[in-house]
Amino acid sequence: MGNLLQGKKGLIFGALNEQSIAWKVAERAVAEGAEIVLTNTPASLRFGTINELAAKCNSIVIPADATKVEDLELLIDKTMEHFGGKFDFILHSIGMSPNLRKGLSYDDLNYEYLNKTLDISAISFHKIIKAAYSKDALNEWGSIVALTYLAAQRTVCGYDDMADAKALLESIARSFGYIYGQKCKVRINTVSQSPTLTTAGSGVAGLGNLLEYAEAMAPLGNATAEDCADYVLTLFSDYTRKVTMQNLFHDGGFASMSMSHAAMSIVEKGLKE
Repeated sequence: MGNLLQGKKGLIFGALNEQSIAWKVAERAVAEGAEIVLTNTPASLRFGTINELAAKCNSIVIPADATKVEDLELLIDKTMEHFGGKFDFILHSIGMSPNLRKGLSYDDLNYEYLNKTLDISAISFHKIIKAAYSKDALNEWGSIVALTYLAAQRTVCGYDDMADAKALLESIARSFGYIYGQKCKVRINTVSQSPTLTTAGSGVAGLGNLLEYAEAMAPLGNATAEDCADYVLTLFSDYTRKVTMQNLFHDGGFASMSMSHAAMSIVEKGLKE
């Protein structure tokens, strides 16, 4: 039990089950002294196990659809009511692509599905920030973090329209980060995490091969969901007060690599087969 977040209060989006990074963040935040509120869509609450997490973390669960402004405004109101005032941090850990789920390739996207991908995975971030901003819900030096992936900046085969969503997500962090920081001293960042075996990630074609390749490329190896939770907590803490509008790579060094000996061995083995 630590005290990195002692006295802080936060709202966590996206904890579905024990595989979720948001789940790990919630557990670690409480272990470090924070109080939290959990939220997810009503549909997710039915097939997930978030109530078990809430019991473990002495938290409450407030259903909300992150694509609906009315839901988010009510969520912020209820969260402030629960905490007795303003709170300190928000985690956005939301992502879903109907195109990926339907197996549609990037050159054959369904555009209605694309709109849903962008709304769920990126525009929801803007809506969440706006709801908190308009209600002055966060304390000064508060922190908002969203999870992203390298495919926002480089082509990753199979990630398809989720890459577009992550690029938009990172842009929102920069644009709203300026506004929220200047007026309220609230910081907004994205964490570009290693490929991670989560329920959402499992929808990406070839994830197993991607995990193996990333492990071979990264000097420190892939960052796990638990590793990511620890990193996110530092961004919620007072030790990162002047860090904002950044996309922060948390991937064992993968983003800085071109080729490693281990990855080259995998390539050479494939060429010989």
